[in-house]
Amino acid sequence: MDSRLHAKLTGGPARISRKVGGTFTVFDGYAEGVNVELVADRKIVQTWRADDWPAGHYSTVTFALAKAGKGTKLTFTQTDVPADQVDSVRQGWRDFYWTPLKAMLERPKRKR
Repeated sequence: MDSRLHAKLTGGPARISRKVGGTFTVFDGYAEGVNVELVADRKIVQTWRADDWPAGHYSTVTFALAKAGKGTKLTFTQTDVPADQVDSVRQGWRDFYWTPLKAMLERPKRKR
C-alpha cells in the first residue's frame, strides 16, 4: 500500500491509493485496479486487471495477514483471471512479488 516501497520491491513504477475505492497502477500502468476492502494489518482486497486482458475484465485479489508465532502469515488468493492468462499470471506473481519479497525479508538487518 506504499507506492515507493512497491516500486523498490518490484522494480516498476507504482501509484497506489491507501483508501477504499482508491485506484492503483503498477508496472508503469501494465496492471491497475481498485481497493475494495482495507483492514489495517489484516486484509487487503483489490480488483486487478492487466492491460492485455479483455476490456473491462477484472480479477479479485485478496491478501490476508495473520499473526504466526513471531511473524506474519500471508494468505494470497486471486480469482477470475482469464483462462488463457492463468499460467502467465501465476508466474508473474512468483517473479515480480514472491521471489523479491522473500529475498528482501531474508536479508540480514543492518546494525545502526
